[in-house]
Amino acid sequence: MRENIVKLDYQDKEIYLVKTAHVSKTSVQDVTECIEEVDPDSICIELDAQRYERLENPQEWRNTDIVEVIKNKQVGFLMVNVILSSFQRRMAKSLGSNTGGEMMEAIRLSKAMNKQLVLADRPIKTTFSRIWSMLQGKEKFKLLTGIISSIFDDEEISEEDLAKLKEADALEAALMEVSKEFPTVKKILVDERDMYLSQKIKKAPGKKIVAVIGAAHAAGIVRHINEEIDTDSLEIIEKKKGFSSYLKYLVPAIILLLIISTILKNRDLGLSQIRSWILWNGGLSALGVLLAGGHILSILTAFIMSPITSLNPLLASGWFAGIVEASIRKPKVKDFEDIYEDTSTFKGFWKNRVTRTLMVVLFANLFSSIGTFVSGIDIVKKFIESL
Repeated sequence: MRENIVKLDYQDKEIYLVKTAHVSKTSVQDVTECIEEVDPDSICIELDAQRYERLENPQEWRNTDIVEVIKNKQVGFLMVNVILSSFQRRMAKSLGSNTGGEMMEAIRLSKAMNKQLVLADRPIKTTFSRIWSMLQGKEKFKLLTGIISSIFDDEEISEEDLAKLKEADALEAALMEVSKEFPTVKKILVDERDMYLSQKIKKAPGKKIVAVIGAAHAAGIVRHINEEIDTDSLEIIEKKKGFSSYLKYLVPAIILLLIISTILKNRDLGLSQIRSWILWNGGLSALGVLLAGGHILSILTAFIMSPITSLNPLLASGWFAGIVEASIRKPKVKDFEDIYEDTSTFKGFWKNRVTRTLMVVLFANLFSSIGTFVSGIDIVKKFIESL
């Protein structure tokens, strides 16, 4: 048995964990040899239903409806997915391997050998949503900038580096670094999934089970395999409670109250507040769309909608600007085919119609928020002047 395979005994079951690096050529060989040697009843893979479908039907990506993505508020989720996938594919390309090759090999063998295939991972959207709901504003910004900058890192990754990552001590050290920078991310992305995977794997049918997992999860799965954990609790998206949850409603209410109060005391000063609100909100949101490379009509839409949507927590100017952008410059099949290649460079982000539309949404909303802050300060100052 290879050194990258861990054997566990759970009750009357034999469980074999195949520790892999998702872009390593040797991992595919590890999977093949373990499954053929063990001849398991079940094969577990570190995928959820959505990622499994994407792996089995890569052409389905072409059918993505960007307008529906915007309407369903999934722009951030899709953008992060694209960035992470692009980074992983770039690593695989530098090593002459295929992304997810070890998972595809496990799927192939499950069909060829007529074995039960178990999708053992938590839905990726749930994982991202739990991370996002737990992070504070500064942490969100820092994480996003870190993710984006990572794809433009030209540092070469060798097979030797990947081999080192499979060593438990080196891996634990790497995870400790992550926990220092983003303890919440490490807890949800790694620790929670360790628990989730351990429960799904041990409950797989049959006496012999082979589980193909990322090396980062091996130690955690071993640690939790004998525990009884409620996986349903790990799929709950917690909504923030307390004062912060009411802030998005409180700020617009205060803005409106200050403008009305100022108008009653000094009409000209009140009208000046309204102009400030429109120009800062609309102007900065429009600037965001311009920087994202948006169409002139998308820029105009952001300018018109931002002062309105900033007063309604249930709406966002980026949604409207993004829908206009996607309607005028509808992404083509080629944009979806080239998306991972295009997103390996800054220029590619603006060239590709899919990512450009996503950036229109994100930039419009980000700059609108800045406009709300700046104009809000100006409105408060003018209110004080009217007293």
